[in-house]
Amino acid sequence: MDFALDFDAHLAPYAAHSSKSHGRMHIEPPAGSRSEFQRDRDRIIHSTAFRRLEYKTQVFLNHEGDLFRTRLTHSIEMAQIGRTLARSLRLNEDLVEATALAHDLGHTPFGHVGQDVLNECMSDYGGFEHNLQSLRVVDELEEHYGAFDGLNLTFETREGILKHCSLANARQLGELGRRFMERSQPSLEAQLTNLADEIAYNNHDIDDGLRSGLLTMAQMEEVELFARHRHTVETQYPGLPGRRALYETIRLMITAMTADLVETSRALLLEAAPQSIEDVRASQPLIRFSPQMRAETTALKRFLYANLYRHFQVNRMRVKASRIVRELFDAFLADPVLLPNDYQVEGDPLRQARKIADYIAGMTDRYAIREHRRIFSLDHF
Repeated sequence: MDFALDFDAHLAPYAAHSSKSHGRMHIEPPAGSRSEFQRDRDRIIHSTAFRRLEYKTQVFLNHEGDLFRTRLTHSIEMAQIGRTLARSLRLNEDLVEATALAHDLGHTPFGHVGQDVLNECMSDYGGFEHNLQSLRVVDELEEHYGAFDGLNLTFETREGILKHCSLANARQLGELGRRFMERSQPSLEAQLTNLADEIAYNNHDIDDGLRSGLLTMAQMEEVELFARHRHTVETQYPGLPGRRALYETIRLMITAMTADLVETSRALLLEAAPQSIEDVRASQPLIRFSPQMRAETTALKRFLYANLYRHFQVNRMRVKASRIVRELFDAFLADPVLLPNDYQVEGDPLRQARKIADYIAGMTDRYAIREHRRIFSLDHF
C-alpha cells in the first residue's frame, strides 16, 4: 500500500499533500506507516528544544504559578485549534500540527522581551529573529541523528515555521526564502497555523490575565467580543460560578473565531478556486477572518497589550528579564571562556556572537536566571 497516497486521499486538491512534498534537505527512505508530515511532528515532539518550552515564558514567568500557560502549553493548544480548522477545510492536519508544535522552538526565555533584547544585542552581528531561530534549531542545532544536523524536516513544515523573515535573511535561504522576496504566499496550512496561533493566545491570555488578578472582569466587559459571549453565558447559566462562567465564555469565543475563519476561508477558496498548492502560492491570502471578526480580534489584542502585556507588574518582570539577557550576552561576548566549550569560537567574532545567541535563546527562564546568578552573584563560587 502507498501510505502517502492513502494519507492524502481526503484532502482538497489545494492542500499540501505529503506525497507531493518538496522533500527534505537530506534524502531519507520513506517514513513507512507514517506520512512525511507525521514523521516531522514526531521528530519535533522528541526534540530537546520542544521539552524546553515547558519552562519558557508565555506571559508569566514559569515560577509565578503552576497553572499559567508556558510556550509548551500554548503550542499544544494552538495545535489542537489548528487541527480542527484544517479538518474543516480539508487541509493537511498533520502538517498544521507539526508547524504549530515547532513554531516557537527558537523562542528566547522571558517571552518577547527576551527576543527584543537579544535582537538589540545582535544588531552588529546580523540581528535575531525568533522565527529564523526556530528554523535554525530544526535545521542545525538539534543533535539526534548520525547522518545530519538538525531534524531534517520537510520543506513544507520549515516553510510554516518561518512566518516572518527579513529580506536580507531570505536571500540566504534559497527556495525557502523566495516567497518573501517575490511576495508570494505560503501553503494554506501555514496561513491557517498563523491564525490558530492568534486564536490560542488571544483566548488563553484572557484566562491567565484574570487568574493572575492583573485583569478584572469589569475591564474585560469593555471588550465587545468578550462582553457579548459573557452575556450569552449569563443568560444560559444564571448564577454559574466565576471560573466555570469564564471557561464557558472563552469556549464560546474560540468557537466563534474558528467558525468565522472557516466560513470566511471557504468563501474565499470558492471564489479563487485554486486547483493546486501552486495556485495558492500565486494568490492572495485565502485563510482569513471576516472584516468584522478581524476588527473585534484587533480590539481584543489592543486591550490585552495595554492592560496585560504592559501592566506594571509585567513590566517589572520585563525590566528584570531584559537585564538578565543583556548582561549575559555582554559577559559572554567579552569573555567567551565563560561559555561551555561547544559554544566557544576562536578568531571569528560574527560566529562567536551567533553561538552566544544560540546559547541564550536555548535557555529556559529558570536556567537563564541561574546562569546570571552564577556569573554575577558573589554568593556563587
